[in-house]
Amino acid sequence: MAELTEAESVRRLVDRFGFGAGGDALADLQAAGYAAAVDALLAPNGPDAGAAATPIPRLTPPDRPERTKKRKAGRTGETAPSDDPTEADQESGTTADRAERKVYRQALKAQQLTATRWWLDRMVRVQQPTREKLTWFWHRHFATSAQKVRVAGLMLNQNETLRSHALETFGPLAQAMIVDPAMLIWLDGNDNTAKAPNENLAREFMELFALGHGQFSEADVKEAARALTGWKVNRQTGAAQLRPKQHDDGSKTVLGRTGDLTAEQLVDALLGQPASATFVIGRLWFRLVGPQPPSDATRDRLLAAYGTERDLTATLRAIAAAPELRDPATSLVKQPVEWVVGTARALGVVPSSLPAPARKKASKKPDGTDETGAEKTGTTRLIAGLRGLGQVPFRPPSVGGWPAGGAWLTTAAAASRLSLARLLAGAADLTEVDSTSTRNRTEAIRRLLGVDAFSARTADAIAAVADRPADAVALAAVSPEYVVSR
Repeated sequence: MAELTEAESVRRLVDRFGFGAGGDALADLQAAGYAAAVDALLAPNGPDAGAAATPIPRLTPPDRPERTKKRKAGRTGETAPSDDPTEADQESGTTADRAERKVYRQALKAQQLTATRWWLDRMVRVQQPTREKLTWFWHRHFATSAQKVRVAGLMLNQNETLRSHALETFGPLAQAMIVDPAMLIWLDGNDNTAKAPNENLAREFMELFALGHGQFSEADVKEAARALTGWKVNRQTGAAQLRPKQHDDGSKTVLGRTGDLTAEQLVDALLGQPASATFVIGRLWFRLVGPQPPSDATRDRLLAAYGTERDLTATLRAIAAAPELRDPATSLVKQPVEWVVGTARALGVVPSSLPAPARKKASKKPDGTDETGAEKTGTTRLIAGLRGLGQVPFRPPSVGGWPAGGAWLTTAAAASRLSLARLLAGAADLTEVDSTSTRNRTEAIRRLLGVDAFSARTADAIAAVADRPADAVALAAVSPEYVVSR
């Protein structure tokens, strides 16, 4: 098997375990060598100043419309409390009722925008990127969407849970996620009671999160759903609570394990299956290395590293040591968010610092706000561009997450990507490129973005616009050599 050079291997490692790097940051890691780069990513020293500078926002859910609160009160006028923090009143109501609901929806959307802007900023600003990259990985694995959850605070709480467990062990992460409030709402676990079992959470957890397709029966799904009955999200606190009266406390049998299974015991039963380790390792491999499965020898080393403790950092070290990761044929198309974050990091552009769009003369919003009531900023342009590419944080299209590979390389995606590249390059300080002679700018841009080498075709295209540094950088950022982690 052919191998990348040491410098190329370090660059790929930083692509896969982080968001890429360029300039002096990449050069320093390459000078230190591959083993040192692995340690720098998986066992960084000291606090992360970038993470500290972007603390998670604490968002209080907006007040719900009074009509929603009284939806069951009928003629008595008594408040009918509900534990569903996303419940929306669908009655037509009066003009005032409709206006109140519109304000509520706008407040929810504004908070969702705040959450998305914050996470993009954090991914760009962190100095120890592997934990953030794995947080992004687990968000795609345990795909949960604000489109249904709606309350940004619940999405942020889940995000923090993913981050705290991202590099630890899989067991506690799975235990936390099966009763996570956002997950309960997303997969209807909030509606799962002893009298009316809902199988959605149980089925998806087994198939997409813990075991994989074909590793359980329909009877296992029904029994697992019974084990998860009674979990409810409290509207006032946003916390998940088990309501004993709505929980099925009868005997259940899941994958050969029998008893009055709780949610915790159910997860233990699922992760105890041999298929679980293979499945989790396979998902990490697919997203960090590529679609081709590991060799039998590599798979055995990965399983040994994962072990009975389900150690995620040890598994990542085993992936880093796998010969397949240094195989030139093992390439990955960068996901849109990964590409945007990597480009912004290379160019030193924090998303929230992007310039606001010019206000149209005929704007109906002289206060500078958009349709959600949030202030128009450059970040809204960035998020709109990501939406055009088909990937926005906190909004996966389904419980299966986003696609991978060539699905991101469409003609329409190329146009959206170029627009975003111009936005980022236009906001960057390109003194390093601008101060270089025109004939040497292609090399300066290659080093800035952390590309091993440009093809002759790409180099010629960049050289043709080298007198316009921002355009040249944008063109390089959408080149095959940068969009695909080779």
